Amino acid sequence: MVISILGKALHEEPLSRREVLYLLGLKQADEIKKLFIAAQSLRQRYFGDSIFLYGFLYLSTWCRNNCAFCSYRSSNRFCRRYRKTDRQVIEAAIDMADSGVHLLDLTMGEDLLYYEKEDGFEPLLYLVKEIKRQTSLPIMVSFGALPDQVLDNLFETGAEWYACYQETHNEKLFHQLRLNQNYSDRLSKKYKAAELGLLIEEGILSGVGESLDDIVDSIEEMQKMGAHQIRVMNFIPQQGTPMQDFPPPPKLRELVIIAVLRLLFPNKLIPASLDVYGIDGLRDKLEAGANVVTSLILPQSEMAGVAQSTLDIREGYRTVKGIVPILNELGLTQAGLDDYISWIENEKKSDINAYRFKERVLL
Repeated sequence: MVISILGKALHEEPLSRREVLYLLGLKQADEIKKLFIAAQSLRQRYFGDSIFLYGFLYLSTWCRNNCAFCSYRSSNRFCRRYRKTDRQVIEAAIDMADSGVHLLDLTMGEDLLYYEKEDGFEPLLYLVKEIKRQTSLPIMVSFGALPDQVLDNLFETGAEWYACYQETHNEKLFHQLRLNQNYSDRLSKKYKAAELGLLIEEGILSGVGESLDDIVDSIEEMQKMGAHQIRVMNFIPQQGTPMQDFPPPPKLRELVIIAVLRLLFPNKLIPASLDVYGIDGLRDKLEAGANVVTSLILPQSEMAGVAQSTLDIREGYRTVKGIVPILNELGLTQAGLDDYISWIENEKKSDINAYRFKERVLL
């Protein structure tokens, strides 16, 4: 059965829900290998040997939320807290740009300094605009569930991407993970950002009690919203959280989901995050069909990761220089910046055409 399903995927024929569930549930090593080979083939079709690289800048680890899975939850006394100054962030962004990344991912918790002050987001909007001016790189903003007016202003800064991970599209599980947060409000932020013309990254967390049906529901929601980058990350238990003793999932779970995502989103971006297993996990994720390496962090920035806040950072492994040897071993190459910018522009044109078509249909 797996050969038949993969044959359909390689011909880019729609897979049924039953077929996607079958692939997600694969256990036999030989079948999983066939899945990975098919995913690599589709990546090659759309992206060749090129891999995109994202620099990660965690601006503030203060957060008003109390998510059950996150080290930076508001009540956790065991995590490292900091709030970087504009000067520190801009210098880190310039250094990161000089290192050869294709995008700067600006991330923070829902810091009360910004979220509960009148005009509190103005400093962040200025920072995004200034980093854009000084680096000329595409920018992804992941500042949480931003107010709609701030999303409007964010588009005007020149940022290309908005990321606001739902983690799961099972509403009951969402409320167990993201305590006291509004499921519909958070989901609506992605649709609002897309209407404004921002590219969207959506993500799920695997190994937190979800079923295979839940994963398919998430895939269908990401297809519906037109997500341009689709992320999955395995859960890593964090000290000082309600889930610190929750058993982590097998590494293979994340890899199989990455491969299935590549089959279903052949021309989109699928990250291999260094924030879960560090440099040791990169090879497997690329072999599963990922085409973006994320969470690159320069040691001198003294910034943290998320799931693995310090893993491989001080050693310099989570840098362009640190990961290029692995790309070379796999016959892959660091993409050119022009290639990444061209991909972004093509996605935006595609979105505009799709929106115009939708308007004509509604009329």
